[in-house]
Amino acid sequence: MKLMVTCAMMATAAVTSGCASVAKRSATPLAFAAPQTSYSSGDAFVRALDGGLVSQIQGADLGAEDRKLALQAEYKALEDAPGGQAVPWSGATGVSGTVVAATPYQVGTQNCRQYTQTVSVDGRSLVARGAACRNSNGTWTPLT
Repeated sequence: MKLMVTCAMMATAAVTSGCASVAKRSATPLAFAAPQTSYSSGDAFVRALDGGLVSQIQGADLGAEDRKLALQAEYKALEDAPGGQAVPWSGATGVSGTVVAATPYQVGTQNCRQYTQTVSVDGRSLVARGAACRNSNGTWTPLT
């Protein structure tokens, strides 16, 4: 028990001080120190997703409002959601979806997450998977 507490304290200290092993994945879940932000469509945080996973889904004819809601859910899942927790969204046209981000891991000095966007349209579930890393300014950059 004492070892677990010591390890947790060391991991927290390393994350909060910005220390990290370069090019190593951390098995320790990471905490994000960023303040809560707005999820509006004009937000630089959402725009930085560059269309997100929802833009990669073939066969989903989403309108601008539905895309905005899907991107907001992607950002919220990456930034705030615990690993494995679904972030749902629902459009006005009957289209809906969920975004699920995995537990964060660290690559160099960046926090990264794998995530899945599932869109439900016309009784079909369409899925896209990817990963993104968090930049020092709080934006997320999808990995290609």
